[in-house]
Amino acid sequence: MKKEALILTQEWDKTFPKSDKVDHNKITFINRYGITLAADMYVPKNAEGKLPAIAVSGPFGAVKEQCSGLYAQTLAERGFLTIAFDPSFTGESGGQPRFMASPDINTEDFQAAVDFLSVQENVDADRIGILGICGWGGMALNTAALDTRIKATVATTMYDMARVNANGYFDSEDSEEKRFEKKTALNALRTVEYAKGEYSRGGGCVELPVLDDMPFFVKDYSEYYKGRAYHKRSLNSNEGWNSIGCMSFMNQPILRYTNEIRSAVLIIHGEKAHSCYFSKDAYAAMTTDSKYTDNKELMIIPGAVHTDLYDNLQVIPFDKIEEFYREYLK
Repeated sequence: MKKEALILTQEWDKTFPKSDKVDHNKITFINRYGITLAADMYVPKNAEGKLPAIAVSGPFGAVKEQCSGLYAQTLAERGFLTIAFDPSFTGESGGQPRFMASPDINTEDFQAAVDFLSVQENVDADRIGILGICGWGGMALNTAALDTRIKATVATTMYDMARVNANGYFDSEDSEEKRFEKKTALNALRTVEYAKGEYSRGGGCVELPVLDDMPFFVKDYSEYYKGRAYHKRSLNSNEGWNSIGCMSFMNQPILRYTNEIRSAVLIIHGEKAHSCYFSKDAYAAMTTDSKYTDNKELMIIPGAVHTDLYDNLQVIPFDKIEEFYREYLK
């Protein structure tokens, strides 16, 4: 398979400071659909021998210059070789048309990251983990249910993108009638946009300042994506996904076989996050009628909201995450 020639920014354009404890460089790898993905690799300085490795991605609609890179760099400071990658059709990664999402292709993106890590000379192929943030937390669980090479999975501040697309927030649109309305509108838009030969964008986060009568989580997202972690390549920071970009999630549940995951899983969520029900329900489903519960854990962070687990270094439990990976990537 031939890699696409990507244009990769060489300057440090992250939303977090560069560490002097790790070596950083840009890398690319290819998934089984022939899409070339761009990633940042972080390696502990003066590392020797074969290292445990972790592939990181998320949140849904973010880029590797935002919190996935922060996670990757921090874990590299703690001794792991890490990569933070942009999913297909987003950021610096390839794939056309742009700004599309797919439960299948995005799961494959994680598997392709494992492919890449498995053949690196400085990686122990028997000690590979993944970490997914927000919507990529759900994708990470889906990947763990499929890819037996993965020894340990962390999902932080997780969204189940299939559930939220099919049922709406808090399952407020969980009815055949509501789903039919959404599908009708999306398919009508497909016809219009096919005739035009172009796609519209669904819109990113609300511009600051957010109105007082809007839900807290809307403000929470905007303060992150439009404020402290704005990035020019981030979908959520700008015009969002294509309007029809996520519709395939509506009838393709991604967490169907998580109770068959034999490898270790740690799910972390903030107690006050609007999204906490996704993690609680995912953990319950993963451990119900399962023979593999001893290495599964749900960690709820008291008082934390959704984006606290994006970049709040006083809240993200990196000590716990390191301890988890040390135990299961050995």
